[in-house]
Amino acid sequence: MHQVFLSVGGNIGNKRQNLQKVRMNIESRIGEVAGHSSVYETPPWGFSADDDFWNQVLLVKTELEPDELLSEIHTIEQLFGRKRKAGYYMSREMDIDILYFDEITVSNDKLIIPHPHISERLFVLVPLVELVPGMIHPVLNQTNRQLLERCKDKSAIKRIEL
Repeated sequence: MHQVFLSVGGNIGNKRQNLQKVRMNIESRIGEVAGHSSVYETPPWGFSADDDFWNQVLLVKTELEPDELLSEIHTIEQLFGRKRKAGYYMSREMDIDILYFDEITVSNDKLIIPHPHISERLFVLVPLVELVPGMIHPVLNQTNRQLLERCKDKSAIKRIEL
């Protein structure tokens, strides 16, 4: 059984309902959601939009291998109407990123694990530190807490009480 950390979030539609629906889809298609962070509201990262994002990190136990996991993630995102456009960020109902997969690294044309932007994004680091502050990034060789302390992203981030 693999331990995977996924970042989920979106900025359009019913955000609360979308987070509930994505967790249900992950449970049915990928594996058990064994833990989750709080939900955080943040501005868009890498582009401008009128609506802020709601983001959360999930700990998922899965039997899937990384390429199978990515395929299931794309299927779930498509259920939310996600259309990917290489090199462009845009508003969306749901985005799912693989942050960590066990302690392995993967780098190919379709997938990079750990996610290459973990250390740059507060909306990823704050919920990761909430869940696993001492987990060590397998490439950067720093804990999530250390990455957060060194993060240059100064975006506003607000915990949402659900």
